[in-house]
Amino acid sequence: MDARQLEYFLAIVEHGGFSKAAAALHVAQPSLSQAMANLEADLGVALFHRVGRGVVLSEAGQELLEPSRRVLRDLAAVRDTAAALTGLHSGTVEVATMPSPGIEPLTTLIHRFAELHPSVTVSTHAAFTPDEVLSLVRRGACELGLLGSAAPVHPTGLDVLHVEDQPFVVVAAPGEAIEDDVTIRPEDLAGQKLIASRTGSLMRHIVDDITAGGTDTQIVTVVDHRTSILPLVLTGVGVAVLPSAWTRLARRCGAVVAPIEPTAHLHVAMVSLPAHLTPAARAFLALTESLARRRARDA
Repeated sequence: MDARQLEYFLAIVEHGGFSKAAAALHVAQPSLSQAMANLEADLGVALFHRVGRGVVLSEAGQELLEPSRRVLRDLAAVRDTAAALTGLHSGTVEVATMPSPGIEPLTTLIHRFAELHPSVTVSTHAAFTPDEVLSLVRRGACELGLLGSAAPVHPTGLDVLHVEDQPFVVVAAPGEAIEDDVTIRPEDLAGQKLIASRTGSLMRHIVDDITAGGTDTQIVTVVDHRTSILPLVLTGVGVAVLPSAWTRLARRCGAVVAPIEPTAHLHVAMVSLPAHLTPAARAFLALTESLARRRARDA
């Protein structure tokens, strides 16, 4: 068994079959198939079940996924460590992120990281719940995970760095009754049409509290993709309750942003495995720690 075989194995899983994996790896499909046959012979188990023209992972293949990712990441760490003796000149940092933390603080982090390490790529993976972020990090699909939750997280087996607490704000189109940077209360939203996310999120919980308060508010649209919320606000569909991460972007787009009191807070944290981080990931984590300290001082 060698690293090339593990790389081929993961490519087959990620691309959903031998032919697509071979194309992505720029190798002939017979060579890929032979490499997998040799790996299965070395291990003494079948890694895939052939179903028609496709393949599905066997139980043994499922068990091999995380160790394979770990081995290849460790090998990358060895290479990057050698390169790091003269500075970070290459590599990729893979970060799982939820939508709101993916606006901020991720924008600030990537901007600063790109200035410090212009030859290193930051690759982000979408996740929509804290559990999805934790799963991506635990499985080794990402080295780091940026999440926002209603309460601080304490996941078993992962390191947690608290980054900041984001209060919720009301975002509205200009020309409405809501004034920019003027604090409002839930009852001030009487008669407003609200744009909401799906049930289960902290954002939706706040909106449900507002509509249940007898303020004659109405949810006019429910969206899965939070990137749709700001365009809907700007076209006058309704107002939205969003984490303060959206404030700078909303104002640049011409929206008004008002603090709401009382409000909940989104707890933003970076999670990582306690070991197996590449030098690039360690540098990104160190930058996050620096940002967290600075924002704690400014709070």
